[in-house]
Amino acid sequence: MPSPIPVQGRFVVPLGRDIALAAAVAATAVGLALRADVEVGAHRPDPLGWVLLVAACGALAWRRPAPMLTFAAVMAFQLPYHGLQNIHSGPVPATVVAVYSLAFAGPRLRTALVVGGLHLGLMGVLTTVDMSRAMDLLGVSGWVIAVGLFGEAARVHRNYLSAIVERAERAERTREETAARRVVEERLRIARDLHDLLAHSITLVGVQTSVAAHLVVADPDRLDRKAVAEVLEGIAGTCRHARAELRTTLQVLRAGEGGKDATGPLPGLAGLDGLAEAAQAGGARVELAVAADLEVPQAVGAAAYRIVQQSLTNAVQHAGPGVRVQVEVRYDGDAEALSVRVTDDGPAGCEQPLPPAGPRREGFGIAGMRERARSVGGLLTAGRRPGGSGFAVAAVLPCGREADE
Repeated sequence: MPSPIPVQGRFVVPLGRDIALAAAVAATAVGLALRADVEVGAHRPDPLGWVLLVAACGALAWRRPAPMLTFAAVMAFQLPYHGLQNIHSGPVPATVVAVYSLAFAGPRLRTALVVGGLHLGLMGVLTTVDMSRAMDLLGVSGWVIAVGLFGEAARVHRNYLSAIVERAERAERTREETAARRVVEERLRIARDLHDLLAHSITLVGVQTSVAAHLVVADPDRLDRKAVAEVLEGIAGTCRHARAELRTTLQVLRAGEGGKDATGPLPGLAGLDGLAEAAQAGGARVELAVAADLEVPQAVGAAAYRIVQQSLTNAVQHAGPGVRVQVEVRYDGDAEALSVRVTDDGPAGCEQPLPPAGPRREGFGIAGMRERARSVGGLLTAGRRPGGSGFAVAAVLPCGREADE
């Protein structure tokens, strides 16, 4: 990458290395003027010739910020220098550096026009001089063209390297952004799993504990020990199921930190019976209708499982024990998608429709279900059923391709 050019007011300060280069070119030009053979009809520089020669070389200090102006200045100092018949080989180093700097800066069209014009000018001079100097002018013309081509090649190579570096930096940024996005997505996925697992288990345990407390307090003299034992066994089963799912989630976390791969399979449609039994143990009446021999991608099955799990949790939590929940899972061949629908009738014993609700603030549960549907390219809707009684969740999960969670 080119270094920034310092500016003081409107005056561009040349870079230190360009000043050093101009000084080196000036020393070379002075050496040639003193030691080279003098052409026929020419002479060593007079005082004015020395001033013009040094000025042409000094203009090279601004070759980087203003290559075209530098080239014009070098040519402007050289014309009177040659016109006074000073030794003609002296300014050659300044011409070479000026042409190279112009070609290196580009663009290509400007370089071609300048170098071509300079070549034509030298050819015009060639027709007015004697033949003894013709070969010298042809040599200078050849050097001008060669230096221009070399500068253009260097410019193309620099641009090529810059493009490679830019692509590498862009690729590195893309990799970092992709890695960061995957970390965020993985965190969201784990957060959804933990929410669904803990919310479902804690809700069922809370309902079952309330039932056990009611059995103990309602009629202590005629305590139904069998019923209490069944409720407590249901609580224990819910805790065992939650512990197993939590272990699977932690295995995924450890695998992401470089540990062993998680061995627990993702939940799927086969686990819907267990969800229904757990909800029934919590007092809900669940009607489960799952089409037989359903084969869907693993990610789609896991999304359907979590949607049903969260829907049952919401029904038990908001409608309470005795709620009637219908779960329907079927495959839509026309849409090549899995259709999931979970509806409940609201609080048990509620004969009148619930009053229409205003704008409802959705919690993490419904937002998580929508994210799960989107993770496999699907769509989910959730809201009160017509008439205001009960709640309905409907999801369409495409099965044409397996999406990563």
